[in-house]
Amino acid sequence: MRTRPLKVALLGCGVVGSEVTRILTTQADDLAARIGAPVELAGIAVRRPHRVREGVPAELLTTDATALVKRGDIDVVVEVIGGIEPVRTLITTAFEHGASVVSANKALLAADGANLHARAVENGVDLYYEAAVAGAIPLIRPLRESLAGDKVNRVLGIVNGTTNFILDKMDSTGAGYSEALDEATALGYAEADPTADVEGFDAAAKAAILAGIAFHTRVTIDDVHREGLTEVTAGDIASARKMGCIVKMLAICERSADGRSVTARVHPAMIPLSHPLASVREAYNAVFVEAEAAGRLMFYGRGAGGAPTASAVLGDLVAACRNKLAATTGAGESAYAQLPVSPMGDVVTRYHISLDVADKPGVLAQVATVFAEHGVSIDTVRQQSRNQGGGDEGAVEQGAGGGRREGGEASLVVVTHRAQDAALSATVSSLRKLDTVRGVASIMRVEGE
Repeated sequence: MRTRPLKVALLGCGVVGSEVTRILTTQADDLAARIGAPVELAGIAVRRPHRVREGVPAELLTTDATALVKRGDIDVVVEVIGGIEPVRTLITTAFEHGASVVSANKALLAADGANLHARAVENGVDLYYEAAVAGAIPLIRPLRESLAGDKVNRVLGIVNGTTNFILDKMDSTGAGYSEALDEATALGYAEADPTADVEGFDAAAKAAILAGIAFHTRVTIDDVHREGLTEVTAGDIASARKMGCIVKMLAICERSADGRSVTARVHPAMIPLSHPLASVREAYNAVFVEAEAAGRLMFYGRGAGGAPTASAVLGDLVAACRNKLAATTGAGESAYAQLPVSPMGDVVTRYHISLDVADKPGVLAQVATVFAEHGVSIDTVRQQSRNQGGGDEGAVEQGAGGGRREGGEASLVVVTHRAQDAALSATVSSLRKLDTVRGVASIMRVEGE
């Protein structure tokens, strides 16, 4: 074992950074044995140096992050600040001064990962980011290394714990969206401003990273179709249950049927209760990978929090340090395929559409005609009159107006066979023009079948 320690600079000392510091300190001997040399925390860049941080040596704190990454004696920089700038500049500066980088920054990697990889290669250093997707769950390294000899066709996952907690509470307790969000906030699962989570930005960044690695293609967050869950209602949850499904916020990355393009999307969807992802509860994450030779693989665990994220950071740190000792670098970007990213309109899946319609004869026939005109095949239809004062759905023939008084309103739920998203969108646009359709209450995709 060499005597000179490998020096590590830490950018950021919040929840994750503090946990990284604690592990580096308390497990120093074990880490040295695993790496082959001792690791020394050489400096910690923070914005507020006078803030009390239990277990963090005050003498290591600095507000000059640029000077820290320029030192020249730093072997690895660990970045847990987040955001785009000044982090991008700090990381590229670290590369230029010979330091490898371990990052948990999904937003930056999803926006500018190709450039960062190129800069790392130029300077002969590593860029690792296991912690950027799904916290402690080993996912990026298996996709990039363990499945390097296989062909991945689909990655389907729950990659945001906050949204999974909200939907889980809506399903298990009957709570509405706002009530479930309030509980998530009170328990610390949701930020004071939950926009990044509930509108899908967080999951979209992760989907871009996963798609790029899985399909050897450069995918940015701008390529990812994104829908949030703020419009999901208790009615959607109940309707899913009647279909033997549950609603989950999914990140879906897949090859087209002909293998010539890929798509990446994030949105709420119904999945069958028999699917492995249906049982993922609370704030947990899980990702389902489908590969040609390996078949179906599932990765499950805690996707956020200080300790789980720090675990992923330390795993990357060990790898980067080992490479430093061996004077080599690990696997970098693989983008040789350069498959085009298709628009959302090319996606083919099933749909659940809830319509508010006039409760009178002929409505079902009109609705069915619109679906047929756009080439979208109907699988099942359910109708419930709102004139009846309760009760379960009537049969389809009754819903078409067989004997109910006119002038009221009914709820019509249509589940389609697989259809192209563009065709479904055109169908919905035409439905909204019908006098007998009072409104399109909800549209949700049905996945995982």
